[in-house]
Order: sequence, then C-alpha cells, then structure tokens
Amino acid sequence: MKHSRRPSTISVVGGLAVALVVTACSGAGGTRGGDDGAQALRVLMVNNPQMKTLEKLTPEFTKETGIEVAFTSLPENDVRDKVSQEYSSQAGQYDITSVSAFEVPIFAKNGWMQPLDDYVAQDPSYDQDDIFPAFTKGLSGPDGRLYAEPFYGESSFTMFRKDLLEKKGLTMPDNPTWDDIVDIAAKVNDVEPGVAGICLRGLAGWGQNLAALDTVINTYGGQWFDMGWDAKLDSPQVKSATQMYVDLLRESGEPGAAQTGVQECINIMLQGKAAIMYDATSIAGLLEAPDSPIKGKVGYVPAPVKKTDNSGWLWTWAWGIPKSSENAEAAWKFIRWATSSDYEKRVGDDPQYGWTVAPTGKRSSTYDQPGYIQAAAPYYKQEKAALDAADPTHPGVDPQPYTGIQFVGIAEFPDLGTQVGQAVADAIAGNITVDRALAKAQELAVPVGEKYQE
Repeated sequence: MKHSRRPSTISVVGGLAVALVVTACSGAGGTRGGDDGAQALRVLMVNNPQMKTLEKLTPEFTKETGIEVAFTSLPENDVRDKVSQEYSSQAGQYDITSVSAFEVPIFAKNGWMQPLDDYVAQDPSYDQDDIFPAFTKGLSGPDGRLYAEPFYGESSFTMFRKDLLEKKGLTMPDNPTWDDIVDIAAKVNDVEPGVAGICLRGLAGWGQNLAALDTVINTYGGQWFDMGWDAKLDSPQVKSATQMYVDLLRESGEPGAAQTGVQECINIMLQGKAAIMYDATSIAGLLEAPDSPIKGKVGYVPAPVKKTDNSGWLWTWAWGIPKSSENAEAAWKFIRWATSSDYEKRVGDDPQYGWTVAPTGKRSSTYDQPGYIQAAAPYYKQEKAALDAADPTHPGVDPQPYTGIQFVGIAEFPDLGTQVGQAVADAIAGNITVDRALAKAQELAVPVGEKYQE
C-alpha cells in the first residue's frame, strides 16, 4: 500500500516542565576557542548517570584538544522537547545534542542534521564495524548516510531482589511470563515494611510509561497501527496488556506510581524499596556499582513475555550535530572521543567510576573486555542476549508498518505518545478506567493513521 507523504516537521510538545539546568566546563555559551579556532561547544544532553560521568571527564578532552565544552542537562521528557525545538527551528543554540534512533531518521529526512559518515571514513581507527549493526542502521537516515553515534545502548530485562524472593520461598523463572511477574509481585509485596512488589514506569510520557507498556502491548499481540494504518489501541490485545500493567502497579507497585519515571524507579531499587523492576539493561550497572547498597543481591532474567519469544526493547542515547552548528568539525572530535572504545576503557578501568557506570551496550568489543566481564558478571550475558534479540521491525505478533519496539517511528509520535501516556497515567492514578483511557487513545490515533493511508 502506498502511503501519503509524511509531514515535514515534528510535533513539539509545548512548554518545558522545568527550568534548564546548566553546567559547564566553561561558561555556557562561552566563545573561547580551541586549537582549531572553534567556538566552545554547546552540548544539550539528557541527565542520565552516564552523561554526568562524561561531564566530569570532559576537561580531559579539553586538555587534549583545546576545545572547551559547555553542557545543558535536562530530564528525559524535557530534553526530548528541547531537542525537537532545536532541530526543527534550526536555532543554532547547540552544537551537539542527545538524540535517539527515533529522532534521527526524521531529522535526517528533513535535512536538519550534519552527516557523520565522511568523518568516520577518514578515521578507520574509530572502528564503526565494532558498533552493533542495529544501532548503525537505526542512526542512519533514509539516504543511507550515518547521522549520529551511540553513546550507550540498551535493551530491557527483569531485575529482581534474590534475597527478598527467597524470604517468600519464591524463584524467578529463567524466562518469565507476565503472568509469572504478576504472581510473584503480589506474593512479595510488603515482604518487608515499605517494599513494593514491583517498580514500573508510570509517569506520563512516550519515553516514560509507554516505553515499558509498549513492550507489553507487543508481546500480548497488540500494536498501535496495523498494516493498513488503522489504529488498534482499543483492540482486545491492547486492552488486556494495559489492564494488566495498570492493575499490577495499583496492586503491587510503588506508591505514587503515576508520578514515577525511570530515575525514580532506580532510586527506589537502590533504596531497597522494590523487589522487582522491569526496565533498561543499562540500569544494571548502577545496581551493581561498588557503592550500591544492593550490589550482589539482584538477579537478571529476560523481559517478561506473553505470546512472543522475547520482548526487550532497543534504545540508544546517541550524539548528533544540528545542521545549524558552525562547529561541526570540533563537534565530531568530541563525539569521536565520547563514543570510542578508549573512552569506555577510561571510565571502566578507573576505580573512581568502573565498568558498571561506563557507557556500554553499543560496541561488541565491550563484551570481550576482562574488566567488564568481571564487573558485569551478574548481568552481561543477559544484557548482550537482550541486545541481540531485539527486533524493532517485528517486535510483536503481527507485522507493523512502522519501525520501533517501545515507540512508533513516525513524526507525530512525540505528541501522540505524550497524550496517550497521560491517559494511561490517569488510569494508573485511578482517575479513569483503562477502557476510557484507551478510548481516548484510539480517538487520538485514528487521524494520525489516516495521514498514512491512501
């Protein structure tokens, strides 16, 4: 079936929820040049732990190159809004930004990004072939050119407190189903005072609650759109998946789940306040860090399934250069430094940081590093297996006309996903029923699907 031409701009959610948090190696927006005469690089990034480590080590890059770097750091929901604004407006406020495999094909198609393949071709030592092929493909544009490099990659799996399950005489299956998770979470809920059976993302957002829920929808046999671009968010499969997710959180989940995002769930796990967490594989390094209070107490198994063999997602926070940047060459030098195997080793071999906080999950050579194998022994095999198994082109039961596991790879999805995520959060909070939430979701999705029909 032919599809109508996709809109040329991405929907931008209005209004940032929080003020910009600006940190810098020099003053933000500074103009002191490096050895190549370039202006200080301005970097917009998500405020994840791996990024914070990068910021601390960036003075080493500045010492090596003479290029200064100023960082603007934002939470995930907010950085996505700001990134969309930056690229669609070509405002020229930033030289490098966090981007993902969702944004890159759309931004590249619209001519909003600097291609990177020429830089890579001139630098064989960078070893692009070492990057997992799924990420290289996902960070390329419709023209086949490379537009971003992954900082770290992740899939998703199930993390659980072995000691808390043992208190109840429970064993986590090697390949759990969602029925297994519901049963175990209910039995281990309140195993100790204030300990939730499970922590899941409930906070509204296409990259928050929908990231996890969409994998559930896939494995239950649901999808956002069928091959004819008919919206399917009110289908029995989607209703069954969403009802399970909402009920699980309301009955065995963390308090205030409708306001809990990925960072809050990480904190809850580290504080020993949840027995199970289904989320990103990149979180495992934080749980096993030397200073983690639950180090050695966590087990790792694949993402829960229902009708599919696997259900992990595929994600990367990558670095891209807006077309409006006048410092592309200096920006590439920073991207090359930050995404290299040398940088991984720099973080991994440093006792102050270690392999558990290194930006891994993007290079196959990482899984041959003795230091990483030792530090990530509880989970590295499960992590690599999840990355290898993830299939963004066919993650569910039926074929889909879009690419994406935990997102729908179309320009309208940030706005659509945010609104659907809010309806799901309202159901988690008990403000509306799941049926009502999905009726609203279907109403929002129908006109989007119609744009792609003949």
